[in-house]
Amino acid sequence: MKGGHGKGISDELLRGEPPASVSDLIVRLRRVLRPEDLDCTCREALDGALDRFDRLERRREARRRLAAARDHKDRIAALLSFLAELDTLTEAETDRSVFEEMALLLVEIARSAEAGAAALREL
Repeated sequence: MKGGHGKGISDELLRGEPPASVSDLIVRLRRVLRPEDLDCTCREALDGALDRFDRLERRREARRRLAAARDHKDRIAALLSFLAELDTLTEAETDRSVFEEMALLLVEIARSAEAGAAALREL
């Protein structure tokens, strides 16, 4: 028993944290829900249900990550439209704060690109 909690309940679930992955959760469910005294038919039905759940959850997570990458792409496109003002600026610009604003836009584009790339790598 981990942390004094009931059988099968992990500390991260009690704290409201998601499990490391859906597959990890399926492995835990198999351990708890599949006692050795199950008859073959019941065991096969349970294994089939857990396999289907695992596949569905993997697809759901993949859709979520792909949507996140697309959101980052859209954010970058929006930031680029603001950055287009850079083409109208010259080195003689009197309001020097505009250069800092442009620099911040580039930083945000880089952050969004990193986050989008991470989401795609997790697929």
